[in-house]
Amino acid sequence: MYSRFLDWGYFDHPPMVAIFIRIGDSLMHNELGLRLMTILSSTASIYLLWLILKKYAVDALAFMLVVSGIFIFHIYGFITTPDPPLFFFSVLFYFLYQKYIENDTWLLTLALGIVTACMLYSKYHALLLILFTVISNIKLLKRMSFWGIVVLAIALYIPHIYWQINHNYPSINYHLYDRSAAKYDLSNSYLYVPGQLLMAGPLIGWFLYYKAFTIRVKDTFIRCLLVNCICTFIFFFISTFRGEAQPHWTLITFAPLAMLVLIRFKQFEAPPKWFYRLAYINTGLILFLRISIMFNLPPIALIGQIKSFYGFKEWAQQVHKKAGDSYVIMADGFQNPSKYNYYTNSAKGFSYDSRYYRRTQYDIWPIEEQFQHQRVYYLQDNHSSATVDTIKTKHDKWYGEWVNDTRTYQQISIETDNYKVKLAPGGHKAIVLQITNPYPYPVNFSNQGNTHEVVMGACFFKGDMMVLGQKADSTFNHILLPPHESSLYTFTLTAPVEKSTYDVLFSIRTTPFEGSKNSRVIHLTVE
Repeated sequence: MYSRFLDWGYFDHPPMVAIFIRIGDSLMHNELGLRLMTILSSTASIYLLWLILKKYAVDALAFMLVVSGIFIFHIYGFITTPDPPLFFFSVLFYFLYQKYIENDTWLLTLALGIVTACMLYSKYHALLLILFTVISNIKLLKRMSFWGIVVLAIALYIPHIYWQINHNYPSINYHLYDRSAAKYDLSNSYLYVPGQLLMAGPLIGWFLYYKAFTIRVKDTFIRCLLVNCICTFIFFFISTFRGEAQPHWTLITFAPLAMLVLIRFKQFEAPPKWFYRLAYINTGLILFLRISIMFNLPPIALIGQIKSFYGFKEWAQQVHKKAGDSYVIMADGFQNPSKYNYYTNSAKGFSYDSRYYRRTQYDIWPIEEQFQHQRVYYLQDNHSSATVDTIKTKHDKWYGEWVNDTRTYQQISIETDNYKVKLAPGGHKAIVLQITNPYPYPVNFSNQGNTHEVVMGACFFKGDMMVLGQKADSTFNHILLPPHESSLYTFTLTAPVEKSTYDVLFSIRTTPFEGSKNSRVIHLTVE
């Protein structure tokens, strides 16, 4: 879907992954085309690692065993996400930076400026690599060419910055505010290290980290690798105190990890014989997993995320047979609507991001406006009184119903100046809300002459559970918003009688949908 709506930015990520997909998909519209650039770039990345390590005369067999044994290289060697472009450009960055340390030329300056911008266009985690590289070599600040790299990278990145400004900084709001957990979850921290060891290699990961962190720093480049490896590892561990740090977020750690291990092997004694035996078994396990995925072999093919590789082409055709050319709305998840669009070669699948979920790119694309007041097919994973179809697939069961005269307000933005509120039990506070219409047509919240009633209200959450709802008064239904205009509305918030902390958000709901997430979370303390 990113590649169909090419833009300078997206809700979650910068646009490089969309370009990767567009290139491959233009050659062949199938799964291989979608992943083609990932396969080619990951292969090129491994070759670049070998070229970087030539200076240190590392052992070829050790290189093959270490690189083939790092589990995350296999995962993101074929799965297309923003991570493979970042990995490729980060390895290319290291390749150029190694030369730049010794040869301060304007050609390398130009190349590094372009590659740095490409890293930033791949994923925001590139900022960490840039920061830690500078920390490892403060003398860079004295080079005139270094500032040339900075200026060029920023200049090339301006279109994305402008996109963020134009869309009210969705990526910043999501990553800094919406993604943070309300309460600390200890499991995020204690599972982080085992997850990283698994990504480094199911059997050899622990040994690789031990060898990498005991290297002897003999030059500026080794220091760069070590600082990036250690600091990125620590950064994401610290991030577990505010939410989950997914194992693949540290992908940029594993290129320096592999290089440090191989240089360490060359600096001191060769790896012990038992390491070679363990490394062969480690790679064998990974190959068994990959073959199981290729041929859909149980029990591997029934595991969580792996299960999602199968059956969606048939599922999409089943749904399309029921829905025809009507829009298909699915709740709380951008993956299934995107798969439906991919396999039906359309843009008729839509993600209704409810107040129980989060906002996504579907809140930005001009899809929602296309089905207003039309008949749509609403697909859910649970049965309702209006269900007319049951669609059975290999792994799941889906329930469909028809919605006439559809009316949704998913892109309406509700903002306030205060996102931290304290009230006594049962206390009241008048909150001024700015309600903005981003659509290219007027929005009328009146219920007269409409099939489905619209309601706006405050939703009180404790964790993932909504414990209380408070409806806006009837004056809300008198609001008429011209295209791209805003209106102020005063909402009197009434605190629950139970003393506690709550997450409050404002939601606009029309039947039969749950109600969309139209505001950022307000942290309410009742004491």
